[in-house]
Amino acid sequence: MAPLINGHRRLRGPYTVGGALLRALVPAALERAPDLVVAHAVAIRAAAPDLRPLVPFQAEPLGDGLHEDERILVPAPRRTLRLANGIAEFVRDRLDGPRALLVDNVHEADATDLELLAVLMRRVPGLTVAAGAPTSPGGWSEADVVLVTAPPVEDDTENRVENYAEHFIASDGTTDDPRAYAAYLALPPAERARAHDRRAAELSDEHLLGAVPYHRELGGDREAALSALWTAVDHCVGEGFLHAVAELGPRGLRLAAPGSDLWWRFAHRTATAMAGIGRRAEAFEIYESARRASVDPAVHAAAAYGTAMLDARDPDPARRDLGRAMGWINEAIAVSTLLPDRRERAFKLGFDRNGRALIELRQGRIDEALRLVESAIELAERDLAPDAHPQHRMVLFANRAQLLARAGRREDALKDFDRAVAIDPAFPDHYLDRGNLLLAMGRPQDALADYETAIRLGPPLPEAYYNRAELLLSAGDLDAALADLDHVLELDPAFLDAYVNRAGVLAMLDEHEAARRDVEAGLEIDPGNAHLHGVLGQLETAAGRYGEARAAFDTALARDPGLAGAWANRAILRYQTGDLDGAVADLTRAIEFGEDAALYANRAVALRDLGRPDEAAADLKRARELDPGVDVEN
Repeated sequence: MAPLINGHRRLRGPYTVGGALLRALVPAALERAPDLVVAHAVAIRAAAPDLRPLVPFQAEPLGDGLHEDERILVPAPRRTLRLANGIAEFVRDRLDGPRALLVDNVHEADATDLELLAVLMRRVPGLTVAAGAPTSPGGWSEADVVLVTAPPVEDDTENRVENYAEHFIASDGTTDDPRAYAAYLALPPAERARAHDRRAAELSDEHLLGAVPYHRELGGDREAALSALWTAVDHCVGEGFLHAVAELGPRGLRLAAPGSDLWWRFAHRTATAMAGIGRRAEAFEIYESARRASVDPAVHAAAAYGTAMLDARDPDPARRDLGRAMGWINEAIAVSTLLPDRRERAFKLGFDRNGRALIELRQGRIDEALRLVESAIELAERDLAPDAHPQHRMVLFANRAQLLARAGRREDALKDFDRAVAIDPAFPDHYLDRGNLLLAMGRPQDALADYETAIRLGPPLPEAYYNRAELLLSAGDLDAALADLDHVLELDPAFLDAYVNRAGVLAMLDEHEAARRDVEAGLEIDPGNAHLHGVLGQLETAAGRYGEARAAFDTALARDPGLAGAWANRAILRYQTGDLDGAVADLTRAIEFGEDAALYANRAVALRDLGRPDEAAADLKRARELDPGVDVEN
């Protein structure tokens, strides 16, 4: 019988379930399969911090050794999906892994555990999850989860009421026995606070990020409560557990003195987390409260920066107000310029200029964005100590590399990516970006090495497999590319571009039904996706449904008139249906977006059939100049 795990987030906060599972499996795995543990070290260490002394990193991340003021990188919300996939692969690859997982209080679990349980059910064959919860969490498959409703509490008149209260405290407030909760509420407030203080003292493990803050907050020691909450918030921000920060941070704000340094630190991290999980209006209100509570120039500069980024980084372009964002970032820059301390000014002003560079980039002003990032680098090199703020420098070098690449200065961009990688060799994202640049520079083997380094550094990074698939497609290795795209969608079933590319590959392989399934899955995510409508047009053409094919191509081109493939494939449809003039017109548009031997060859055939032999001969000549081996219909 599998042991029962209490999934209530009040016990250990994020990964209460994941940590319990790993604590049960990792020690034995270290003896039997230590390489497997090392391969998933990042995910294990994040979900079960108490196992860190046992589990070494492949490469030590830079952020682990920095002061909190220098840790400027906040992991994106998608990082928890990567961690969940890493844990799932560890559980799956253990030969003696669990076949059943019994979890109670799933309805009170942290977002990290809900995501992990869903990934475990999807990715670990044969695993059944029995979940104690009133209803199934959204997105869970009813085939893989067994919902268990707790039986009614039996009457037990022999127990004293005081025992019920003690039971409620000892359960860290997770018991749903109504008698225990009633007895707890009946305690005098001072006695209740002393009971929480006693329980907090028993919980010496600093990684009990749920229980310790809970007891300290309800106990009598306000300073201890603030310390416990801050430890939890700071840890969760660093790991990317943003939903937990959004819950814990406001509790710290209620206890801290408004306008104090600790209050601002709670406010800053809570607003950052709120923005990261899409609660942008709440983030704005926190920045507004900071402006009202503080007269510290650094606070006002940081609040203005954060408010600007709410607009500049909104994932929906239709909601962005770049003019408003520019106003806020200019305020941040103006305030930071006046900071009296040279080193603080160099860091904060450089940070703000880098933020304005993003806004300039989104407005299409690449040269101005590049100038701003270069000025931030100059400030850091001139006024910061050589070993100060390494993450800030790393971000600036990586951002300048991106801008240089856009400006066509690829060799200079590569040097900056090399600098960024050298600062933190354990940070996988820059290998990914450098790999993309190397591929564009015609160095596929070097690009492949960077993609595979990003994959190795873990936890699983869908973008690395996707980019490797694109490289393999360009090399003509369809089977290997398809395997990588399969893995991308196993890691992240909502990865839209992977559906687009896999549908295209499957269509090329004449796997039309599988391609259609991918098109349908992709269109559920993005109904207007031009690429998917283009593939759908190919599939309908192959099936002889010409009316449906024409509608699909028309939709694709209405959505993206620059989609050369849709022009070329609609030309094939028009040729097959006898519209030779239309085929020539569509091929001409396709050629305008980039010369290709096949396009000229196809247009030569259509021109020949239209009785325009001289133009056909010219196209045939150009096709053979581009590709001497081009196959042209005689």
